[in-house]
Amino acid sequence: MITVETFPAGPLGCNCSLVVDATTKRAIVVDPGGDFELIEERLSALGATVDAIVHTHTHIDHVGATAAVQRKSNARACIHEADRFLYDLLPVQAAMLGVPLPETVEMEGSLKDGESLSAGSVELGVLHTPGHTPGSVTFVVKTDDGTRVFSGDTLFRRGIGRTDLWGGDSGLIMKSLREKILTLPDDAIVVPGHGPETTIGEERAKNPFLTR
Repeated sequence: MITVETFPAGPLGCNCSLVVDATTKRAIVVDPGGDFELIEERLSALGATVDAIVHTHTHIDHVGATAAVQRKSNARACIHEADRFLYDLLPVQAAMLGVPLPETVEMEGSLKDGESLSAGSVELGVLHTPGHTPGSVTFVVKTDDGTRVFSGDTLFRRGIGRTDLWGGDSGLIMKSLREKILTLPDDAIVVPGHGPETTIGEERAKNPFLTR
C-alpha cells in the first residue's frame, strides 16, 4: 500500500508531499519547502524513514527544509542538473523575496527523464518538463487510489507556471504540458506546487491556458 500526504510548507505555502510505502515505511519527500518541524512531525506519525528527497525545481520556496530533512534522515537529495544554477543562486533568490537564506546541501543532479526513484514499493517516475525553469520535473507515482502527479510549478489548478524568471521559457512550458503532462490519464490526481489538487482531465477541459 502506497500513501501520499500533502501539506503546505514554508513561507510561500509550497505543497510538500510524503510518498510512503505503508508496509516497509520507506518514503520519498517531494519539495520540502520549509517548516522542517512539521515535516518531521508528519514523518514520525507515519513511522516513515526517508530514502530520497526530490525537487520539482530549485526555486527557494521548494528547497527551504531540504538540508534539515537530509541531516535527520541521511537521505539523498536530488534535482535535475539543469536547475543547479538556480540552486547556486539561492542568496539572490532570498534577497529578491526578502526571506531567510536556507542552509544549502549537496544536491545530486540525478533526476533524468524516463527514470524513476524507489523507496520500498514506491516507484516515483520522473518526467523532465522544462519551461518554468530549465530543470523542472514532474513526478508520477501509482498508488492504491490511482495515479498521482506532482507537477511543481508547471501546472496548477486552472493555471500554469510563470516563465518570466531565470531560465523560464513560455514555448517550452507549453510543449512540456502538451507532450508530457497531458498524456497522463484523465483521472490522475495532480498535486501542484501550490494550491489545491486537480486532475489531468479537469485541466484538459477547463484550464484556460490549455483550451485555447
